[in-house]
Amino acid sequence: MIQLDEIDHHLIRSLARDATQSAGALGRHLGLSQPATWRRIKRLEDAGILRGKHLRLNREALGFGVTVFLGVKLATKGRVSLEDFERAVTAIPEVQTVEHVLGLYDYRLRVVARDLADFERVLRRRIMTLPGAGAVEANVLLSEERLAGPLGL
Repeated sequence: MIQLDEIDHHLIRSLARDATQSAGALGRHLGLSQPATWRRIKRLEDAGILRGKHLRLNREALGFGVTVFLGVKLATKGRVSLEDFERAVTAIPEVQTVEHVLGLYDYRLRVVARDLADFERVLRRRIMTLPGAGAVEANVLLSEERLAGPLGL
């Protein structure tokens, strides 16, 4: 684990707000040269602290107005069931994230759909037919806010 100084923390916060900024622009903001900023970014990437840049799509503008979080409890436990379920669920394009969790459910899925009727179709025809799928609990997303995380940066 590398030591992070205050400049590293500022750099991470700036990149979290807008990862498209150039090293030159970041450097001007932080009082560093472009090469010094680039070296810091490279160091953070090599240490695994920065792991790529992500594009955030506007799902509604693309016609996906409904997001549902599903808790899925597998009907049967066992290593083969987990692997079979994971392989099958990741092949469903409407499933945006698959998280193996500890608790009442075995998996937490983020599913997008055009509307509730489309979600019902995805649920009945794709998700409920997955190998090992058992009990399911659905929570429809009403709104989403991005809050600062607990990293203390």
